[in-house]
Amino acid sequence: MGQAPLSFEIESDPPARLDKALSRDVPEAANLSRTRVMRLIAEGLVTLNGVVVQDAKARVAEGDVVEITVPEARESHIGAQDIPLEVVYEDDDLIVINKPVGMVVHPAPGTPEGTLVNALLHHCGDTLSGVGGAKRPGIVHRIDKDTSGLLVVAKSDAAHHGLAAQFEAHTVERYYRAIVHGAPEASDPRLRGVRGVSFESGNVIRIITQLARHKTDRQRQAVLFQGGRHAVTRARVVETFGTPATVSMVECWLETGRTHQIRVHLTYAGHGLIGDPVYGGRRKLSEKALSLAGIEAARDFPRQALHAAILGFEHPVTGENMRFEAPLPADMTALIEALRGENPAA
Repeated sequence: MGQAPLSFEIESDPPARLDKALSRDVPEAANLSRTRVMRLIAEGLVTLNGVVVQDAKARVAEGDVVEITVPEARESHIGAQDIPLEVVYEDDDLIVINKPVGMVVHPAPGTPEGTLVNALLHHCGDTLSGVGGAKRPGIVHRIDKDTSGLLVVAKSDAAHHGLAAQFEAHTVERYYRAIVHGAPEASDPRLRGVRGVSFESGNVIRIITQLARHKTDRQRQAVLFQGGRHAVTRARVVETFGTPATVSMVECWLETGRTHQIRVHLTYAGHGLIGDPVYGGRRKLSEKALSLAGIEAARDFPRQALHAAILGFEHPVTGENMRFEAPLPADMTALIEALRGENPAA
């Protein structure tokens, strides 16, 4: 297997189940998640007092001797591809990428290649120390194919566990920039009547709902107030365009990180993203409020106008506070200039 077995004793007052007891008592340096522990149990790589145990629910007692054989990380089944990446930061444990528009994060049946994972397998090469038993990058969060911006990816099991815990605890700092229809304002009586929508000081709109997959359109998420998953989005207007304000750039930050959260929440509040093909971001804009160039730029914008601009977290290995910022991509910058009435080519 290439590594000496990991040996330790079950400590006092253990959980009743073997997998839970191992997750609690396995040495921290081993960086074994409960999911990985369960897999190792199922593979017959765990012994209890010298006997192989393959039942995750097996009973344990204080003082039981556990031995875990952790195999060398296997090669990933996903192919490496030489695809250019904008690397914002990298060390032995993690890498921060400014993802371009059009790149899918992880291979799936419809997109088996050309993804961020394929690119990272080539870029990182032998520096991947193994995540979940395989030499692969650890994806702890995702952004949509047609959303640009910052992603952190784990290169080691230690980083994967530490980053996943921070995302689960909602302690990761994530700020997005979006260009939306209208301008969410506390003075808007319509918004005051929308369930789940409120305002905080500084004209910050707060949207709290449940989110779940749409019953009839599997590509969409739907707002619920029973069932689904809890979701909290905050946003504030950064700049408005048109007289009266017809389009605005908003800064959004997430307390939770659900699929399409910003897109579906802002649409629910009546401020859908410009260009959003899924949630109806192609409304007609007033020719009295905006220049023709601005109207055409918004009408022809080919994707949801959303960018993951700021990412902050605690380094899962060193404990250092990390914070990164990525400027708006060229297409969103050109859209803003057109909405302002400026000439993008000037």
